[in-house]
Amino acid sequence: MIEVIFVLVVVFMILLVMNVPIAVAIAVASMLAMLLEGYDSSLMVASKMANGIDSFALLAIPFFILSGVLMGRGGMARRLMDLAATLVGRFPGGLGYVNTLTCMLFGSISGSAAAAVTSIGGFMLPEMKAKGYNNEFSVAITTTAATTGLLIPPSNIMIVYAVASGSVSIAAMFMAGVLPGILIGLLLMAVCFIIAKRTHLEAGDRSTIGEIWTAFRRAFFSMLLLVIVIGGILKGVFTATEASAIAVAYAFMLSVVFYREVKLTELPEILLQTGVTTAVIMLLIGASSGMSWIMTITNIPQTVSATLLGLSDNPLVIMLMINLLLLFVGTFMDMTPAVLIFTPIFLPIAEVLGIDPVHFGIILIANLCIGLCTPPVGTCLFLGCGVGKTTIARVTPFMIPFFIAMFIGLMLISYVPALSMWLPRVFGL
Repeated sequence: MIEVIFVLVVVFMILLVMNVPIAVAIAVASMLAMLLEGYDSSLMVASKMANGIDSFALLAIPFFILSGVLMGRGGMARRLMDLAATLVGRFPGGLGYVNTLTCMLFGSISGSAAAAVTSIGGFMLPEMKAKGYNNEFSVAITTTAATTGLLIPPSNIMIVYAVASGSVSIAAMFMAGVLPGILIGLLLMAVCFIIAKRTHLEAGDRSTIGEIWTAFRRAFFSMLLLVIVIGGILKGVFTATEASAIAVAYAFMLSVVFYREVKLTELPEILLQTGVTTAVIMLLIGASSGMSWIMTITNIPQTVSATLLGLSDNPLVIMLMINLLLLFVGTFMDMTPAVLIFTPIFLPIAEVLGIDPVHFGIILIANLCIGLCTPPVGTCLFLGCGVGKTTIARVTPFMIPFFIAMFIGLMLISYVPALSMWLPRVFGL
């Protein structure tokens, strides 16, 4: 047992340091661990990888990815930004609020933090720089605010968690993330407010009722997608997978036919981009499924559970330890494999503590959202620095207040279950 755990940890970390792709690192560590256990590693790992992606629910992921790409190129991000500007742009440091609110709106519609960083950052960062905002401050806002879209439905990572847990409803996860996502967004806006007051950032122009109505009308059909997807799932009209296909059809009609900002000649490139992204995610899911199975047959989840429960009998203390472990994991591992690997380890502990699996899923995702913004593997941080044409070293000091805000939000989500569970209970989920 100890040897297997040691192999999994040491080999995995060495491969990551060598810049080996994470899916390959997971697969190699898994096969070595199986060799120690005396199994036919090649056949078993291949079988578990294939079974890991053989799920109807996972079909929603490529469709949501495609709809997100269409939305990013189809002018939806710009329309949502214009609406946010009319609502909160008049306050001191208003572009910071606009950035955060737009990321929340776009992230919730596209379900992708990376898409929010690139789409919103491409518009907002140059505009904020032109208005005198510090470039690194602007990158910090965009990077952290983009992660709220992973909590506000629809969200690909919630689908992954629902599949990994084996018993959680995707609709319940979608509704559970609404209030936590809004909470994190408001906390990030509070940081913007404090910094705006200290640095005396100028206020924007006050929008008239007519301007607000015009911006709302232009963004209405973009926001309607969220109502169609979530409303259809809650009403039982279609499943999450069917909803993702409807999202693609709606985004196609809006981007190509209605807004006319995506040309038919661009579709092959969009489909190729979707295919590449889907292939990476599915490889991660497959490799992580193999590692999860190995950990199960070697009783690693039971060992970790017994160890944590042996350290303390206080649920609050154990929950804090789990949060700290997940925060550490998030700095070194991408979100998808982290969910697939650590759900079987920590979910049984959470259930022993009396934590609902839906609530724990939101806690897990909120933890890993912070990891997307931290080096050395922070996907959103690297994308934000690329869009803002700056470096991680320059951005990191500006990230600290936002990290504190996200951590406060994480603690509230962890210890106030009603934030996650109220809406699912209201809708009978």
